Amino acid sequence: MAMFAHASHLHYIEAMKTSTLPAVRVEPALRSDAEAVLDEGESLSDFVASCVRDGVAWRRTQDAFLARARDAVERSEREDRGVSPRDMLKQMDARLEAARQRLAAAKPSAGR
Repeated sequence: MAMFAHASHLHYIEAMKTSTLPAVRVEPALRSDAEAVLDEGESLSDFVASCVRDGVAWRRTQDAFLARARDAVERSEREDRGVSPRDMLKQMDARLEAARQRLAAAKPSAGR
């Protein structure tokens, strides 16, 4: 799998001009930890580039999620179909209290 990922990365960078990322100073322990998890044939630069790609993808996913959440909130407010935070907390408190009562009713009493 590591060889495939490395070969895939090489194919990816051959088709375009490359650029460099800024040098980052880290504690020696972090560098050692990173080197310790490298796949066979993988360089530290390959690992860092992979992590940056994964980080960019994660941030884009987060941004898309937040955009959908904002849209849902706006739509809910526009259509007046939402539940206020106060009402939601009341509903959650009621469910919690009901669960507590069920647990208390299920416990055997200490004298039995």
